[in-house]
Amino acid sequence: MMDRYRTGLTATVVLSGILLVNGTTQAEIPWDSDASPGFAALASASQQGRYAFVFFWKEDHEQTQRMYDQLELAVANMSVTATAEIVKVRVGDPREGPTVKEFGVERAPMPLVAAVAPNGAVTKAWPLQFREQQLQDGIVSDGTARCMKALQDRKLVVLCVQNDETAHSLVAWQGAQGFNADARFATASELVKLDPTDSQEASFLQTLKVNPGTRDAVTILLAPPGQPVARFVGAVSTEQLVAKVTSAQSGCCPGGKCGPEGCCPGGNCGPAK
Repeated sequence: MMDRYRTGLTATVVLSGILLVNGTTQAEIPWDSDASPGFAALASASQQGRYAFVFFWKEDHEQTQRMYDQLELAVANMSVTATAEIVKVRVGDPREGPTVKEFGVERAPMPLVAAVAPNGAVTKAWPLQFREQQLQDGIVSDGTARCMKALQDRKLVVLCVQNDETAHSLVAWQGAQGFNADARFATASELVKLDPTDSQEASFLQTLKVNPGTRDAVTILLAPPGQPVARFVGAVSTEQLVAKVTSAQSGCCPGGKCGPEGCCPGGNCGPAK
């Protein structure tokens, strides 16, 4: 998947969790329902807070039918069936041009199944074949999906792990908000808050090596494709966050110029402070 979603289907996909997205507001629906039948189906699923397993296919042959039948059976047997549905997209159908272009699957091996969260994050993809139990891996926690979507959009994630019981929460949150409001990073960063005691985020936090019982607020900076570039335990200021990102940009972007993979948030290097 290909250019836009490559990070979501490889490196970023390790940010796995369990579930649940309770719903997506109209303003957050990432799909233009009038652009294609595939987008219409994805928008409908998103509006209901449901995951979509997008089945991309080209030729109606035995392998295609066998994999689709397997997908139907697997979704029916999932423990979270009520939160997922299947969306079929034929690559080559002119009406599905926008869908195919958005997911970048023109030259991908077919058939292919992509798991898509309600917020539009591609959480997993399986070309040619998959095992039934693998589908569950495509259903991730709300925090995971939010981080993955931002990273797939080439944004820097400011992840704030805190609640009312963690020390320095207010100071850390104000520092993160200040960073997110900075003109150099506002359009290229995403602010995400997670409760460390939320059991549905346990797997995600384990991946990030954050103790669910942490007594201090933890602030983590994640850069595409999902690499932690900084971690702060306790209080952190906007100035500290900006300094860390500016330092990272200077290291990966000699002369202030981005590399071919767009090493800076959003692919744009901010000016040195």
